[in-house]
Amino acid sequence: MVWLRRTTHYLFIVVVAVNSTLLTINAGDYIFYTDWAWTSFVVFSISQSTMLVVGAIYYMLFTGVPGTATYYATIMTIYTWVAKGAWFALGYPYDFVVTPVWIPSAMLLDLTYWATRRNKHAAIIIGGTLVGLSLPIFNMINLLLVRDPLEVAFKYPRPTLPPYMTPIEPQVGKFYNSPVALGSGAAAVLSVPIAALGAKLNTWTYRWMAA
Repeated sequence: MVWLRRTTHYLFIVVVAVNSTLLTINAGDYIFYTDWAWTSFVVFSISQSTMLVVGAIYYMLFTGVPGTATYYATIMTIYTWVAKGAWFALGYPYDFVVTPVWIPSAMLLDLTYWATRRNKHAAIIIGGTLVGLSLPIFNMINLLLVRDPLEVAFKYPRPTLPPYMTPIEPQVGKFYNSPVALGSGAAAVLSVPIAALGAKLNTWTYRWMAA
């Protein structure tokens, strides 16, 4: 039954990685940022932090090897770049979809697991917090390095966009003065229980396969 258990684990890893790519395509393009200004950045920070941490800690605890979370984040990154290529083939600029910077945050999770001598609870609490705190910061730096969101959003409207989501001029600072701080704070709090869920899923899978 060992082969079946491992197959189940790897299947879960692929499913989560693919879902993270789909989440990025739907929540990471310029239209999303432009419609709701920096309010969307907070939502994006939370969704990407939690999506990263649940799969990364599951995979890392499954192998027990520090560095696996970074490998998982690399898989997510490659999937998203491939999806960007699909948009590019449709005539959109290659930076129309923003690829989140997952890898540095995953490296912090791996480092926590390694530094605490493979302590699962430390990885959940400390590692989950570090992922939530760091990912919005890296993503904001990433956004500052790409083309102007407004220009791309209005020039290349997403074909699947419903009428009520027509791009509008963002009201920067109207709701939040610091989207990075708010995104980091919220993501850090929520990433911990989601990391615990990822660890628990690992345990449940073993018990289910052993039954």
